[in-house]
Amino acid sequence: MKRFLQITLIGLMAIVFAMPQSFAQKKELTMEDAVIGMWRQYYPEYRRNIQWRPDNKHLTYVSMEGLMQEKMSSDKSECILTMSELNEIMTSNDLAELPYFPSVAWEDANNILLNAGNAWVMIDVKNKTLSKQIAFSEDAETHQVTKDYSQIAFTQGNNLTIAGGEKNIQVTNHAEDEGLTAGQTIARNEFGIDKGIFWSPNSKLLAYYLKDESMVTDYPLVDIRSRTATVENTKYCMAGMKSEESKLIVFNPETLKKTEIQTAGDKEQFLTNVSWTPDSKNVLIAIVNRAQNHMWFNMYNAETGVFVATLFEEMHEKYVEPQHPAVFVPNSDNQFVWQSRRDGYNHLYLYNTKGELLKQLTKGEWEVTELIGFSPKSDFLVFQATKASPIERHIYKCDLKSGEITQLTSEAGTHNASLSADGKYILDNYSSTTVPNSYDIIQTNGKLKRNILTAENPLKDVSMGEMTIGTIKAADGETDLYYRMITPPDFDENKKYPAVVYVYGGPHAQLISNSWMGGARGWQYLMVQKGYVMFTLDNRGSANRGADFENVIHRELGKHEMEDQMKGIEFLTSKDFVDADRIGVHGWSFGGFMTTNLMLNHSDVFKVGVAGGPVIDWKYYEIMYGERYMDTPEENPEGYEAANLALQCTKLEGKLMMIHGGIDPVVVQQHSLVFVRECIKNQIPVDYFVYPRAEHNVGGYDRIHLMQKVTDYFDDYLK
Repeated sequence: MKRFLQITLIGLMAIVFAMPQSFAQKKELTMEDAVIGMWRQYYPEYRRNIQWRPDNKHLTYVSMEGLMQEKMSSDKSECILTMSELNEIMTSNDLAELPYFPSVAWEDANNILLNAGNAWVMIDVKNKTLSKQIAFSEDAETHQVTKDYSQIAFTQGNNLTIAGGEKNIQVTNHAEDEGLTAGQTIARNEFGIDKGIFWSPNSKLLAYYLKDESMVTDYPLVDIRSRTATVENTKYCMAGMKSEESKLIVFNPETLKKTEIQTAGDKEQFLTNVSWTPDSKNVLIAIVNRAQNHMWFNMYNAETGVFVATLFEEMHEKYVEPQHPAVFVPNSDNQFVWQSRRDGYNHLYLYNTKGELLKQLTKGEWEVTELIGFSPKSDFLVFQATKASPIERHIYKCDLKSGEITQLTSEAGTHNASLSADGKYILDNYSSTTVPNSYDIIQTNGKLKRNILTAENPLKDVSMGEMTIGTIKAADGETDLYYRMITPPDFDENKKYPAVVYVYGGPHAQLISNSWMGGARGWQYLMVQKGYVMFTLDNRGSANRGADFENVIHRELGKHEMEDQMKGIEFLTSKDFVDADRIGVHGWSFGGFMTTNLMLNHSDVFKVGVAGGPVIDWKYYEIMYGERYMDTPEENPEGYEAANLALQCTKLEGKLMMIHGGIDPVVVQQHSLVFVRECIKNQIPVDYFVYPRAEHNVGGYDRIHLMQKVTDYFDDYLK
């Protein structure tokens, strides 16, 4: 039987991660368990690559055996393509054997698509034969296949190639030192940009980004692997400096004609959220000015590149940030859904290609977090949202005519879903603080058809402690903020425990959720085993709580975030079991900025801090993110100076260690080095550690070393 979790948003709310009270025979986590094991032996049971088969009768998933299938009404599985059968198909078609069964996508009821190293192949599962294959270069970096699976566009270095015809088509041939890059993402992946290649719906035209960074400053990263260290230059456009310039090009593989979309305007504007109209005649682009306070949603003729019309505009005194391209309603050439925060929360709007707003589909003080899909007849759409709770995700159906919204999921938690081809069912995958992982088939009338899997607790034999999620008031005295607190497994309310605050605090991140382990990482549970109380608070400025909640940080990063974190400290230290003289803090990236900020400005509270990849001076950060929240250094000198932590190094009294990746291209090492240099000049003790050849995040087995380093620092100076 499933356990239901009721959450109240009135007053203080608690969710308890219930574990047995006897810990005598419980296992203690090792650092490898906490870092790697949470993705292996301690990961809840799941179905890899689970999805609907387009026959509307089956679900499929990938196992060690091969491609498995279940009937919608039965829990019996059968293997419809074994690993050996797959490799027999591969080798008989002169393709290399695969070491494991890859993830697949269904092209139709009988054919699957899979990436086989340097080839995309289509396999007929019923007849166990190869239907199609498209080979591409082994050193291809990104690729995109046409809708009809006839061609594939891929990038090599800074150039773009098309394969699938009688011979490859070299779309661009830019020299490495030209500063031009084709087919890759632009704007440092901000504005929801996650690709640079856009095939037209009819598979006949290819739109791609052409990025010009020739005017952007080179930033040196040192390669220590050679006998004499060498310089690897990367392009890095710091706030207030020259930005990249981008274009959108439409290429016709048949005629080899290139057409530049005539976006006009400032060369440093951002061309975001590219999409095609269903007839493949027009391209839609959300154009954002460099100041990021004005967006034009424009249509352009794909054949000529000529501007057609501005369908609508969005403006905000602080910033606008489109994150999603237009999604056209199936069976309609002229109606699409647009996501916007124009009314303060991310919602869905139904438009036509004349720019007429037909209907606001969703509304309220909650956020749509994903548009999942449409029914075949386009009478309703399915979406994910925070409507029930800011720390939950539920699945909803919206009737496109009446606007009626129906909640399809009921169990408290974080739900993700996919819609069956016939629109009658959703596959609901969810977890909560009490449910490690679960899959249900739910009818789109809201009725549960059956449970596929509910995973057992993989940590039942591990000493985990007790986790509580609740709310406190923000520094404004009105806004509810969510916290997570984890206490040691052998908790004694009469003892005093040191506490460590794990912090991020910036936009696009939410650390507290009603999901398995409450959104915490294994390291935090290892720390409670060692006798620490672990605390995390999602302050104003973090994600999924609406525009006002986030943009309060505008032009003064660190101010309101820190005020809210200190409200969390007031709550934490009000607990008799927390030792107010032993409070530490740790975070990475924006969390490293917050860690350093708290150590400097509240040295009476925080005794030990570990700041990873910290932003120290926002003028050293990149344009797209930095100027959105801070404007330029010339426009906001007071804000930049107030947030420049190097100027405040003399406030440091506790023990602070900074950690940085030696070739970090996101928060460049200059940030922490400038801080260390100022500490040295002012005779302020500070500790520093570098991970050579690590970028912004330290991953893999190196992360075990990293987290041991962090843990040892707290053990040495806080515990």
